[in-house]
Amino acid sequence: MNLKNISSEIRKKIIEISFKSGSSHVGSNLSIVEILVTIYYFFIKKNKSEFILSKGHAALSLYCVLGKFKFIDNNLLEKYGTNYTKLMSHVSHKVNGVPFSTGSLGHGLPYASGRAYINKKKKYYVLLSDGELNEGSNWEALLFIGHHKLTNLILIIDYNKIQSFGFVKNILRIEPIKKKFLAFGFFVSEIDGHNINKIFKVLKKKTFLPHVIIAHTTKGKGVSFMENKLLWHYKSPNRDEFLNAIKEIE
Repeated sequence: MNLKNISSEIRKKIIEISFKSGSSHVGSNLSIVEILVTIYYFFIKKNKSEFILSKGHAALSLYCVLGKFKFIDNNLLEKYGTNYTKLMSHVSHKVNGVPFSTGSLGHGLPYASGRAYINKKKKYYVLLSDGELNEGSNWEALLFIGHHKLTNLILIIDYNKIQSFGFVKNILRIEPIKKKFLAFGFFVSEIDGHNINKIFKVLKKKTFLPHVIIAHTTKGKGVSFMENKLLWHYKSPNRDEFLNAIKEIE
């Protein structure tokens, strides 16, 4: 299975459904595609570990991956964001393969930390957005994870450097982020969050401390006119933008 090709398929599906449904958060969805594909192919699909997408506004990328790996029927994706659908525009635990509903930021990591504490034989993978680190509940969870040395929890930060109203550094600066995680008792890795080989290798790494991975990503990755543009946190593509985006990805 060529995971780069699968990532391109997922990107096209995100663009297509965003266009058809008129939904937002396109940039946020595109920044995490390789991370989701790698985690689900190597660690969730085969090893029965648990994944929590804490940045719940990127539900569409998760649902497209769940469809690709047969957790849900792909026909469900056509109803994304419509009335009475299970596939709402924020992550819902009513969807097969989703353990926890997210949308309000700052909830996924506290939930996962409790789960990891009571079930140390199971691996938990949590994906947070960088802007989500504005939430104090995450820092309480980090204290808890570091104190209890929960090495069965792996935290990935989608560090695309843009949040809902601007650049992270201007809204609420989180740097020096690596030093902060080290001070909380974590082993810290930094990677290119779009390089599947590097994502796989860092997720396989054995550590004696809880592991946080700072994944440097690009908001709107794969579509030049969407990349690093705040506008695509909210905007859905019109027909011309949809066709141009698909052409670029192909």
